[in-house]
Amino acid sequence: MTDAKEPPLSSPALPLLRQLGAQLARWPPFAQMPREELEWFLAHAEQQYYAPGDVLVDPAAGVPPFLFLVRQGTVQRRHGSPETGDSLAFGPGELLPVAALLAQRPVRARYSALDDVFVLALGAADMEQLAQRSVVFAEFLRDRIQSLLARSRQALALQLSSQALAEQASETPLSQLARGEPVHCSPQTSLREVLRILQERHLGSMLVTDAQGRLQGIFTRHDLPRLVLAPDFDLDAPVGRVMSQPVHALDEQDTAQDAALLMGEHGIRHVPITRGGRLAGVVSERDLFAWQRTSVQQVGARIHAARELDTLLPVAADIRALARNLMAQGVQPRPLTELISRLNDLFTRRLLGLGAARDGIELGRLCWLALGSEGRGEQTIASDQDNALVLPDGLDEAEQARIRRWARRMNEALDAAGYPLCRGGIMAGEPACCLLVSQWLARFERWIDHGSPEDLLAASIFFDLRPLAGDASLAEPLRQRIEQRVRATPRFLHLLATNALAHRPPLDWTGRLELDEGSGLDLKLQGTALFVDAARILALSQGVRATGTHDRLAEAGQAMQLRASEWQSWAGAFDYLQGLRLRVQLEAADGGQNPNRLQAPSLSEIDRRILVASLAQARSLQERLRLDWVR
Repeated sequence: MTDAKEPPLSSPALPLLRQLGAQLARWPPFAQMPREELEWFLAHAEQQYYAPGDVLVDPAAGVPPFLFLVRQGTVQRRHGSPETGDSLAFGPGELLPVAALLAQRPVRARYSALDDVFVLALGAADMEQLAQRSVVFAEFLRDRIQSLLARSRQALALQLSSQALAEQASETPLSQLARGEPVHCSPQTSLREVLRILQERHLGSMLVTDAQGRLQGIFTRHDLPRLVLAPDFDLDAPVGRVMSQPVHALDEQDTAQDAALLMGEHGIRHVPITRGGRLAGVVSERDLFAWQRTSVQQVGARIHAARELDTLLPVAADIRALARNLMAQGVQPRPLTELISRLNDLFTRRLLGLGAARDGIELGRLCWLALGSEGRGEQTIASDQDNALVLPDGLDEAEQARIRRWARRMNEALDAAGYPLCRGGIMAGEPACCLLVSQWLARFERWIDHGSPEDLLAASIFFDLRPLAGDASLAEPLRQRIEQRVRATPRFLHLLATNALAHRPPLDWTGRLELDEGSGLDLKLQGTALFVDAARILALSQGVRATGTHDRLAEAGQAMQLRASEWQSWAGAFDYLQGLRLRVQLEAADGGQNPNRLQAPSLSEIDRRILVASLAQARSLQERLRLDWVR
């Protein structure tokens, strides 16, 4: 590999500018930048070529002189030695090394060409100047991962909104959905007055109409940064001079489906509604979803209202439909999976209560445990059931057998509702999962003190236990015994960590995605499970009682006095992978295939970049396990 060199530079020839502009328009932040800012970047950037093995920048070179935009080829960032270090690959559309340039420090890893690499190089001083000229560019540099996530969520919301709205009555007239007359102003209203109204009423936009109520334009908060940077910016200028045109509007006789299509086509979330050519109301994306049958309140009400199992079981399908709708509305993966889990908890408690009353079981004497993803509050729409029962000491064998038979019927009822039976047999109706308190205590002690790696691989799911129904106090001795024995048994954490490190993120030695023969990967086994296993170990080692992976990473990270940026990056990567799993499951609903399998070619360029970065965080988290408990 050759050392960093001063490559030949050249400004893009004029015939290439149009071609380069079209290429840049596919990548953030350039896709969101006005044309004049894009042209400024192209006029000041220089083309560079690097042969395979050439170094773009390394730690010994000091503060990087350029911001590189990869146009073609792959750049590898390698930290440490080829044998023990880690690497990450950067492809077309990637900007690097952003963090070092912003901090005015040397890079912490070597960046080199894996193949023929063509870049546009913007000098560090020009990068600062462009950031001063372009709000979009500056915000992207400051928080590039969050910017990519926002773009990914927007694209997902538009995609799912079309799917969800197609399921509702497409002929519903907008006159039934439109809210009252929206706030609007005349073209002569000053920009100062418009901003005051937006601030006071917590609005994001102002419609502009003439004296007859006909739409003339729209002004949004997103227009403001562009105006502030203009040399002739004047708060007393009439809004008619700076409003955007044309306004995408529909007539009140148009349908909900028309509104959904218009929103999807133009990437907007509000559509003005007219009557006879005059402004009559406005419909938002949330209004469209609120019109649908399924809502959180309605699902909860149907669960509470069920008096028989036959009327309760169909409600589980409403929970899955609600997940699609909320995801389309932009609800983040973490609160969405928590909401799904809470509704599933409510559903399961109701099912157990109805089943216990029917079969003469005194539920208040037992404790139904949620395990696995349900215990962690991380259920997705394709999660199977993992549960167990804790029985009070003193029950005779006949009563234990009767309770097991009842629990098996409850497992079967959950299966009928769409929560598949656990293929590993981790269910309350199984003898190994329906035990007295004393039996559970002995079992946990055996796992912690004497368990083999194989035993612990099968038992790890039990360390995510959470009381769900019945007498929660029966589970407290189990929690206390786990905390006491784990602290006294370093061997246990060593074995758990060894098991966790047996599964590595699907990244090859260059840092690029390593896919199976079908160009896919399993987002659960090769993604979220890596974080789940590691977070469980961190939590057990620190006595953290939280069961959710995000909370475990946060609480254990703080207890271990790690840098906030370190555990926050792990938690953020896990949240992203959870969201990607939900998306794949929604797209593959009832398809009969592995609901967690991602076809990599279907990913957008943005999601592919975030996926690689998230898997790199899994590798970083596993390195922490290796250093603390394996080496």
